[in-house]
Amino acid sequence: LDTVTLLHQTIKNMSEAKKKEALQSIENLFKAEKEVDSLRTEVFKELTKGAALFAEYREDLMHLVKRLDTLADHVKDASRCVKMLMESEVPKELWDKTVHLASTLTECANALRGSLEQITVNSAAAIEGAKKVEEIERELDEEYLKIKALFIKYSDKMNCGSMVIFDDLIEFIEHAADMCADTADYI
Repeated sequence: LDTVTLLHQTIKNMSEAKKKEALQSIENLFKAEKEVDSLRTEVFKELTKGAALFAEYREDLMHLVKRLDTLADHVKDASRCVKMLMESEVPKELWDKTVHLASTLTECANALRGSLEQITVNSAAAIEGAKKVEEIERELDEEYLKIKALFIKYSDKMNCGSMVIFDDLIEFIEHAADMCADTADYI
């Protein structure tokens, strides 16, 4: 989930024309995502041992971990798009709106984290947290569509390649939010 925070910082740096800082955030994000992959592998190894868990719990945990890994993959793909856009002319309004989109994704991921932390402590709180994730994801969907609508406004100010990559960027963010919601469904 920390990859989401790094993505938000990356996009914020781009909106403020701090390319060097954005690149550093991307490198940190890549390292964090690699750690996620290693952690997923370790969790899967432990779950295959199956010592103290019923089979259905092991399967649910595997699905949960797999979804968190996919969330990190979407975030990494979004950061790759930012990297490709480093030398492109992107209107400030698009970056600013995407900062807000990434901020909403961070809020969504933090709600998911809180819900996950409550699973074994307070199941009612975990379920409420999962509902909060769903609410935030719906907000993010609305923001996503508003950004896409801006593409018409800025179509003459960006080359088509940059526009396609920027579209991929916001789509990966939207997919990451969807993955948060899918993970909350497991909770």
